[in-house]
Amino acid sequence: MPNAACFLYIIKGEYESISETEKLRIEAEESLLMKCGNYTSKMLRSKSSDTYQALAVHFYPEILLKIYENKLPGFLKEKVDSKIGMSKLHSDILIRKYIEGILFYFENPSLVNEEILILKLKEIILLLNQTNNAPAIRTILSNLFNPSSYTFREIIEAHYYSNITLEELATLNNQSLSTFKREFKRVYKKSPATFLREKKLEKSIELLSSTNLRATDIAYDCGFTDVSHFSKTFKLKYGVSPTKYKMTHLGKSLNQS
Repeated sequence: MPNAACFLYIIKGEYESISETEKLRIEAEESLLMKCGNYTSKMLRSKSSDTYQALAVHFYPEILLKIYENKLPGFLKEKVDSKIGMSKLHSDILIRKYIEGILFYFENPSLVNEEILILKLKEIILLLNQTNNAPAIRTILSNLFNPSSYTFREIIEAHYYSNITLEELATLNNQSLSTFKREFKRVYKKSPATFLREKKLEKSIELLSSTNLRATDIAYDCGFTDVSHFSKTFKLKYGVSPTKYKMTHLGKSLNQS
């Protein structure tokens, strides 16, 4: 969303949003405010049904200036130095009632006119400024159309342990996959797949040696897609299974302490 911000409310299902440096997951009756920037997302079906349903309100700077007649509210103009790009809002009665009103108009489109649309757009902005998460929301609103600038390294380092594809990393860097791979090799002197795999394994070694976390939990904490993939990759690198490594090295650590 290079030129727009977005308020997203999940009606059914779950949603995972990944920005240049953040990763958030929201469930039904939760919402998310995202300033303009690069994102990848996953829309997941509800556990109780095969349905994903969400409502999004997009904010375009030229439209906001028009409806406010070039007199934006103070909290939209006060610039706060922050790189917060998105904020999660838990279930909130004000937001839920707003969504119910919007859905009513979807069901009765003949009742909608431009004046109502303007009022509903202003309403959600005012409601967001009154939620329990208002400080973070105001920070985002004040920088709504000023995308944060991140270096290539900052974006990569923020997602060392994310279960994220190379295609998604390329998108977050606003690059094609081939350009991304060339830039990665230039910066890190290794291919993306090799470098990121090594980072994940380094973290898994640390967790296996110093915590009582199960191999399953460690696999997901380190960004592996599943436990079997983690075990296979670990054994290929270190010659033993994660469980056996943990039994050996955690025991030594405990005996020494």
